[in-house]
Amino acid sequence: MPAVVRGGRRQNSAQSPRRAAAPKGRAGGRGNAAAVPGKMAAIGRIDLSPRAVVITLAAGALVVAGVLATGARAERIGQSVSGGLDRVTTGMGLTLKRVHITGASPEAEPAIQRALGLHADQPIVSLDLDALRDRVQSVGWVKEARVVRLLPDTLIVEVKEHDRLAVWQVDGQIKVIDAAGRVIEGADARRYPALPLVVGRGADGAAGDILPLLAQRPRLMGRIDALVRVDERRWDLRLKDGGLIQLPAVEQEAALIRLDALDQRERLLDLGFARVDLRTPEAVAVRPTGDV
Repeated sequence: MPAVVRGGRRQNSAQSPRRAAAPKGRAGGRGNAAAVPGKMAAIGRIDLSPRAVVITLAAGALVVAGVLATGARAERIGQSVSGGLDRVTTGMGLTLKRVHITGASPEAEPAIQRALGLHADQPIVSLDLDALRDRVQSVGWVKEARVVRLLPDTLIVEVKEHDRLAVWQVDGQIKVIDAAGRVIEGADARRYPALPLVVGRGADGAAGDILPLLAQRPRLMGRIDALVRVDERRWDLRLKDGGLIQLPAVEQEAALIRLDALDQRERLLDLGFARVDLRTPEAVAVRPTGDV
């Protein structure tokens, strides 16, 4: 193909290939790659000059000297912070105004209030709920307790008291016991005339076994005046009409079943008797009233 001349210069129609254009952003990418290490180096650069080190050490020494000079310890610092927090929350109106105690009997509530030891307008946020719960549970009446903070000004104390199982008479004293035989401290036995009366040493620990069996027999239970523990081994049931039922040391339930069968057949509990002896297995000895 002939050559073409333009502007006095000779050009071939087949021009030599141009260099491939560099991808967009390549030059910029090189610039960024070079810039990033520089930025990281600037960020990570720390002034470790002698002057900076001396200033840092001097500031730390002043803080330590201030703590030692005031005789403060970690707990005193914590108390100071806590006191500041109390002042802030008090200023916000977060103070104790009401304490609601639920589940407590009228007899137990005063003792629970004394155990709490709270007063109006104290900061409610800083109250130690676990410590308050432990104090409430230390009251003899209380089996379990839960304490809930209800902002801004109320504390809820939920109480579950020990069950009153019986009144226990021993050594001339009367006490209220729960199902485990524990004495409920502070309970006035004279206020529970409807509770069964158990008498004698060992009666407290054994009452939880016999009383549920008797509760299943309301005809018999309604006639009982007291349960007397004999030799810390067995029970005598003293009836309101003066009769006596002697239970064995073992297999008490079987003996009561025999008594039930006799009562259904002969209406024994309605007839009156001086003594019913159930101590011999598979036998019932009855002594009528008036026999010697």
